[in-house]
Amino acid sequence: MPNQPFRRDSRASTVHLPAGASTSVLDALCARFPGIGRGEWLDRIARGRVLDEQGVAIVPDAPCREGMRLHYYREVADEACIPFTETVLHVDEHLVVVDKPHFLPVIPAGNFVEQTLLRRLVRRLDNPQLVPLHRIDRATAGLVLFSANRASRSAYQALFRERRIDKCYEALAAPLPAQVFPLYRRSRIVRGEPFFRMREVAGEPNSETRIEVIERGESCWRYALHPVTGRKHQLRVHMAALGAPILHDTFYPELAEVAPDDYRRPLKLLAQQLAFVDPLSGEPRRFTSRFTL
Repeated sequence: MPNQPFRRDSRASTVHLPAGASTSVLDALCARFPGIGRGEWLDRIARGRVLDEQGVAIVPDAPCREGMRLHYYREVADEACIPFTETVLHVDEHLVVVDKPHFLPVIPAGNFVEQTLLRRLVRRLDNPQLVPLHRIDRATAGLVLFSANRASRSAYQALFRERRIDKCYEALAAPLPAQVFPLYRRSRIVRGEPFFRMREVAGEPNSETRIEVIERGESCWRYALHPVTGRKHQLRVHMAALGAPILHDTFYPELAEVAPDDYRRPLKLLAQQLAFVDPLSGEPRRFTSRFTL
């Protein structure tokens, strides 16, 4: 990941300005982000929220160069407060392990910037080097690992890239009495419509999940889900395709109408356990969420 400038409480986003007729950085930003008004960019520039490659605040009439890289701080007006708190389970020189509550995004995106796990942790731990080693959906609760040290980051990133980390999720969903467990779901998952949904298609499988039953209730079962691969929404797509969508899933099998978050009905999916051999010490490590469904 390229180095980016930091403030004490915020991480900058980066944009490369394209070739074009723009003569100033301000004009180029307005052209690149038409949804953000010129007045808003002027306000951000005046407050030092747009920086050049060296991390120096730009001035409104700064000249634009082709391929110029800028760093800027995303802002969302009237950002909704997420009324749930993360729990830090482990901190050392290299790793931070956190229990993320439902509804809290891991990184800034869309309508969430400050109300994200990353921003909260940077402020709480006073460590601007924090980078998530993986992500879970905003709707999902449970364990997230962060790299706390740039020098050792690649060693921990390799655990996920090389599938040397065991991940176990718990989910509540409809019974599947006709299936034999453990059940392996292998399919090809691609981007669907709208862009944030995924779907299964014919073709060479690129996703795999091992599914076990923990508890059989009358109306729903508790499942242990072990993702072998890490496709976006993989567990949600696989369970829905089997005819047992995870309880309170607003994306699968059908997309629900857009509505404010209903905190009384969180998605019944929990990143419950992570286990791996530490690439630096060689010692086995296991972390377990304190949340329950």
